Amino acid sequence: MATVISLSNQKGGVGKSITAANLGIGLARQDKKVLLIDGDPQASLTISLGYQKPDELPVTLATVMGAMMEETPPAATDGVLHQAEGVDLMPASIELSGIEISLVNAMSRETILRQYVEIVKPVYDYIIVDTSPSLGMLTINALAASDTVLIPVQAQYLSVKGMELLLKTIARVRRYFNPGLEIGGILLTMVDTRTIFTREIITLLKGAYDGKLTIFDECIPFSVRAAETSAEGKSIYAHDPRGKVAAAYEALTREVLSIG
Repeated sequence: MATVISLSNQKGGVGKSITAANLGIGLARQDKKVLLIDGDPQASLTISLGYQKPDELPVTLATVMGAMMEETPPAATDGVLHQAEGVDLMPASIELSGIEISLVNAMSRETILRQYVEIVKPVYDYIIVDTSPSLGMLTINALAASDTVLIPVQAQYLSVKGMELLLKTIARVRRYFNPGLEIGGILLTMVDTRTIFTREIITLLKGAYDGKLTIFDECIPFSVRAAETSAEGKSIYAHDPRGKVAAAYEALTREVLSIG
């Protein structure tokens, strides 16, 4: 049965989708069978993996969650795309915004995604869910379906401050829907340690959470090459395999394997 990991932060632009893609492909490079689930109506993960027109895909996460709400569960393989670098993908489209609205009136609305995940769990070693930059019903569904949540945080003041609300949401999900949910750790992304401000933010983060939450030793450095991967539809391993970002994601993959 798969280990389910969600990546969550209600602040956008912190590298959730790039991290989901590269962590998933990193695990696949270690001979793990991986399903990536794009839980964001903006479909950033889907686009990052090379599917540039997600709204034209015949089956997306909106389709399967809609089927779950109608109590007509899909097969484990329905709509799953096989990406060239060895991972499977359940893509997203803008239709997922409509599903979030529909969830408000659905029975067991917080666990619709978990019901789908239970169908696909036996097929995979890891399932990674990329969440939307909000704390709405889709994100709560992702947390309720997960064993572990990783929190990508950009080394900026507002990104760090935004964690407080996320941690409260995680605590509520634990209390009501998923008592086994673990916080795998805080991952610093797009880090430029040459600046004094960045070093101050890292110090602030460690002062606030060190000893309470795991802060991954491996930071993901800022890199223009990494930013290019979304447009290329490739992972950092395919785009810049010898670069510092690829090395950082390899180290992160090893850390995730050790906690998985």
